[in-house]
Amino acid sequence: MEDKKKVNPGQINIELNEEVAQGVYSNLAVITHSSSEFVVDFVRVMPGIPKAQVKSRIILTPEHAKRLMLALKDNIGKFESVHGHIKDVKSSGGPVMPMNFGGPTAQA
Repeated sequence: MEDKKKVNPGQINIELNEEVAQGVYSNLAVITHSSSEFVVDFVRVMPGIPKAQVKSRIILTPEHAKRLMLALKDNIGKFESVHGHIKDVKSSGGPVMPMNFGGPTAQA
């Protein structure tokens, strides 16, 4: 008999290769947007080094950006219910972002 996996019509098979599974460390996100997309640059800032490099750039539609925000909010709530409140991070002498890609910029 042929072994067939049952797949739901709306289901997506997501693959994660070994290189991507290793992940990329980032301690700063720079978010910019236009009327049609959000750009999230993940940066690694190292103490004492005046130059930081973008390690990954993710481009999202506004709809996907909002879904990501809601998913992060949900996951942060679940995390805090198990591990306690995450302290609020205030911008106190942290890295200054000299770049501006033409749109409003926010830091996360």
